[in-house]
Amino acid sequence: MDSAVVKRRVLKSLLLGTPGFLFLTYAAVRRAGMWRLYKPVCLAETQALRDVPYWDSDHPKHRLDLFVPTGANWPVLVFIHGGGLDSGDKALRVCGRDVYGNIGRFYACRGIGVAVINYRLQPQVTWREQVHDAARAVAWVHAHVGKFGGDAARLFAAGHSAGAYLAARVALDPAPLARLGLSRSIISGVITVSGAALDLTDARTYELGAKLRQYAKRFQCGDPTENWKREASPVAHAAAGAPPFLVMYASGEARCLQRQSQLLHEALQRNRVPSELVVVPGQSHRRIVLSLSRPDAVASVAILRFIEHKGRANSESEAA
Repeated sequence: MDSAVVKRRVLKSLLLGTPGFLFLTYAAVRRAGMWRLYKPVCLAETQALRDVPYWDSDHPKHRLDLFVPTGANWPVLVFIHGGGLDSGDKALRVCGRDVYGNIGRFYACRGIGVAVINYRLQPQVTWREQVHDAARAVAWVHAHVGKFGGDAARLFAAGHSAGAYLAARVALDPAPLARLGLSRSIISGVITVSGAALDLTDARTYELGAKLRQYAKRFQCGDPTENWKREASPVAHAAAGAPPFLVMYASGEARCLQRQSQLLHEALQRNRVPSELVVVPGQSHRRIVLSLSRPDAVASVAILRFIEHKGRANSESEAA
């Protein structure tokens, strides 16, 4: 084939974006992003306990992976994956790399136990059952982490995107843990990473591009009124006595998502709940997850500092 014809066809593909070209470009970009951002962490396999049941249930989603540091009396982080409440898994792999497992190994290597949990997904269950699943996992870790050397008095809840929603709900709404005979005071601190659906009543969020129909699909549950927006919003439960928060979002994510994190931070501050807001530069809503397991990243440094400070303060309070 004439070289000029080849050049014209390649140029046409670049300009018009043929499906094959777009697919190859996306795959290449994703691989390049993983290579650049994902920093693998090694941990002895004996320190990783897989598929531990956190509830007396045969459901495969009622499982967690526990990453155990060496030594004793270490703090523990319960990490909840994202995925829009209808997808995702603790064993997620992107380009062959285990995203959440790496988070577990990263903090375990730094003296922090990590329980990466699964939970049931929509549409098989509603958001209410998903909150209960997250609460059950937190309760299990609180009851059992001491057997592995952890300190139940230094328990933190964290999550990304939909996982941040679940972590915030369990920490702010007293009801999910109360159903299990526990108080939200068992949580020493909460870390929300690029949280979504934190305040569903906020009109400005929809003006900035959030799709109301997508949130209604996940949270309305047949309610013909507008009450579901407040009922499902973690912000509605922000009140004195809640655990301290580290609220993070990426500088490159959609403004409607940025606003949700800002609204949570503001609500916590209004109610005199300690809250630190960190904007992570150079990241997007998805890429920020990879920065959670990098020693040179703003997000991981902030998390380590938060756990060290709040965990120490909680231990001193317990001792007093």
